[in-house]
Amino acid sequence: MALTKPRIIELLLITTVPVMFLAQQGVPSLRLVLLTCIGGYLSAGGANALNMYIDRDIDALMERTSQRPLVTGMVSPRECLAFGITLAVVSTLLFGFTVNWLSAWLSLGALLFYVVVYTMILKRRTSQNIVWGGIAGCLPVLIGWSSVTDSLSWAPVVLFLVMFFWTPPHYWPLSMKVKDDYARVGVPMLPVIASNKVVARQIVVYSWVMVAVSLLLTPLGYTGWFYTVVALAAGGWWLWEAHALQNRAKAETTGVKLKEMRLFHWSITYVSLLFVAVAVDPFLR
Repeated sequence: MALTKPRIIELLLITTVPVMFLAQQGVPSLRLVLLTCIGGYLSAGGANALNMYIDRDIDALMERTSQRPLVTGMVSPRECLAFGITLAVVSTLLFGFTVNWLSAWLSLGALLFYVVVYTMILKRRTSQNIVWGGIAGCLPVLIGWSSVTDSLSWAPVVLFLVMFFWTPPHYWPLSMKVKDDYARVGVPMLPVIASNKVVARQIVVYSWVMVAVSLLLTPLGYTGWFYTVVALAAGGWWLWEAHALQNRAKAETTGVKLKEMRLFHWSITYVSLLFVAVAVDPFLR
């Protein structure tokens, strides 16, 4: 369980299942939802296990990852590698034979992008690691839609973009909190190489684009008044928190008074509220 990072997968499923309701314009097959969730969990779990295998050297040096199974010796690197590859194969076959092959390839693509592009190529080389690496976490939106329709449309593309612009301002506040950890192991997260003022400014820019993109679903005809109200209210509060963080950074506030984790925690609430609205909206139109 620890190798699969269930708390992270929980967030991925929050973005997958509601999109299935939107694609169905009602309640999708319970069997389909269950199979998609199982396949998604196995795929993301495999990606997370392989991530731990590759990052086991720096995980041992970072405080926030010091209790991971490979660091403590609970699991050997060989066992972790075999486990991750097995989950990748099983999840792809499960999607292909019980859901559809479009969802299977999207799932495998997300896994490979996270493991190869983010973990192996971007993470230790560029401060844009989380920006482009975050694409892997956006793909469950497409998987949720394709599992129902066996196709793609503008609605999941818009929600994909929402998650793309959500990821940096979601993760950068946490990176601000633990930047000493990343600095110690040479991972160039943006807060490691830039001042809090620069990071906060980037957070505000991404936040405005994210909220603007989230409002495109209604004029495109996919959602109605309920989603719009939730997107405006939740997005407005997000922007309030983002600008508040920027103001504290401009004032050169440091330590606990910077309160960077306020935005991190709200970001999880925001995406939960937004996607619940995605699921509920078809019933109110």
